[in-house]
Amino acid sequence: MTHKAYQDTQRIAEDPRATEYRLFGKVTGALIDAQKANASGAPLMEAIDWNRRLWHTLATDCMDDRNRLPVDLRARIVSLSLWVNRYSKQVTRTGAAIDPLIEVNRTIMQGLQGAA
Repeated sequence: MTHKAYQDTQRIAEDPRATEYRLFGKVTGALIDAQKANASGAPLMEAIDWNRRLWHTLATDCMDDRNRLPVDLRARIVSLSLWVNRYSKQVTRTGAAIDPLIEVNRTIMQGLQGAA
């Protein structure tokens, strides 16, 4: 119960960029773990799916007119989301390298860290 109260307080007090950075860190960590384990099947699919869902959520948020990010930045995020979706299919279907997905996430994390 104490742990849940701490998590709830953290969510309330945490800057949105810090939350996004933390989430990208977890998702990227899952991709790296799958890569290091030379994962295939369910473990790889779960990491790829989690990453794809994160990017889909970001794109959906960026398509909302209430989003306060500059329009050009929102468009670039949506574009990256579309690329992540397409490339993720290549990883799961043809065994393409997972490195580009990891690198895109790391680049976004650097931007979030610099903007905080």
